[in-house]
Formats: sequence, C-alpha cells, structure tokens
Amino acid sequence: MNTELSRKALASRLRALHVPGRPLVLPNVWDAASARAVTEAGFPAVATGSAAVAPALGYEDREGTPGEEMLAAVTRIARAVPVPVTADMERGYGLAPAQLAERLAATGAVGCNLEDTDPRSGQLVGPEEQAAYIAALRAADPELVINARADSFLRADAAPADRLADAVARARAYLEAGADCVYPIGALDEPTVRAVVEGVDGRPVNVLSWPGGPSPGRLAELGVARISFGHQLHQMVQRYFAGLLAAVARGDSPFTEI
Repeated sequence: MNTELSRKALASRLRALHVPGRPLVLPNVWDAASARAVTEAGFPAVATGSAAVAPALGYEDREGTPGEEMLAAVTRIARAVPVPVTADMERGYGLAPAQLAERLAATGAVGCNLEDTDPRSGQLVGPEEQAAYIAALRAADPELVINARADSFLRADAAPADRLADAVARARAYLEAGADCVYPIGALDEPTVRAVVEGVDGRPVNVLSWPGGPSPGRLAELGVARISFGHQLHQMVQRYFAGLLAAVARGDSPFTEI
C-alpha cells in the first residue's frame, strides 16, 4: 500500500471518483494478485467482491466466510496495491457498526459495500433498521466511503413496479443516513437504471454490469456513477482455468490454449 498517502487522502480520492455520468469502473477482485492486475491495467481503485473472495478462500458467499478471514483477505489486498480499496462486507459479518468501522480501518480499506439482506434468513431487513446501521457506521468513521446496497430487485415475491418503488425508497433513506453511493443490485435494464438515478436526484448510483445489459458506456450516459462486475470476472477466470486443466487431462499442452 502507498504509505505516502494517508487513509483520509485515499478515502477522499475514492469518494471523488464517484461522478454521475463519468462512472468509476471497478472490476471486482478476489486476492492480491488480481488486485495488482487491476491496478496495472490502469484502474484507479480496487473493489473486492464477496462472491469471488469467498470461493477463493474455500467458502460460500452470503457470509459463509468467517469475518476474520474476510478481513484478513481485504488486508492482503489493500497492502498489495497503491490505490484506494473498497471492500464488500456483505451485511457486516455480525459486527456492530463501530466494530466494523474499526476493523475495516485496520485492513487499510477506505470504502465498503454494505447490503440489506440478512444472510441467515435471506430476507431484506427493514429500511429503517438498515438506515440506522449506516448512520452509526458513518458516525463511527466519517472518512469511510459507504456503498449501500438495496436488494429490492432480488425479491421474487413482488411486482416490478413495487420492487422499483422499494429500491428508490431504500436508496433515498440510505443516502440520507450517510451513504455516499447506493447500489440497487439487479437493476439491469435501461428504464430501471434511469428510474433509480432520477429517483435519487442524481446522487451516486452503482450498477452491476451484466451480460446482455447496458454497456459501461451506456450506463455512463444514463448517469451512473459507479460500475461493478461482482463475481463474474472470477467465474470467467475459473472457466478458463478449467479449460487449461482439461487440455492437460487430455495429454495436450495447455500453452496452446493461451
């Protein structure tokens, strides 16, 4: 990690990169090597993805990774790169807001994702409860760049219009509580993305780039401030690795596959 830059400076840099219409693009990483690859490719910040880190550590997503191991992985990643790091902390791994703030600061990360799905029940927590957690996290660490995930679009038991209304209401509540950016995961089509951006009055919105969805360039035109890729790049790397292994198993040279 670049010791010449203070945590405050790194956080300020990360926050400033969230510009509606000129989005911060984050190819999510899973270890120090992938984080270095991202920075060497010229990206100005690094983001972890829990659904990529978890299998890399031998666990399932949805807080299947022990919190201590996830925090240790974030520490290794932050130590390996000279740019701001934001960590996917799911719903906090059972830590109280002040504890989470303290533990994140110790890793070297200056930002975090925080979702509003209870990993034990799989249900969305109440927006008031989540907003209170975000407010307490903000109070505990004024520098932390908080990306608040609103999981309304993951609900299968609600009509599309209801999911959209719930996502916008949650996003507004989370921003009011102190979040820097909101992440309506599952908002994949242009009308929905546009509606969320307009619904939060142009405040920073993070959208998941997805096969068949709007391109990063189009998401920029829609006013998005942050684009992430979740676990998809990790999955693609794993599929490629599986192809190399299949070549070896056939008795072929894997180097012809590169």
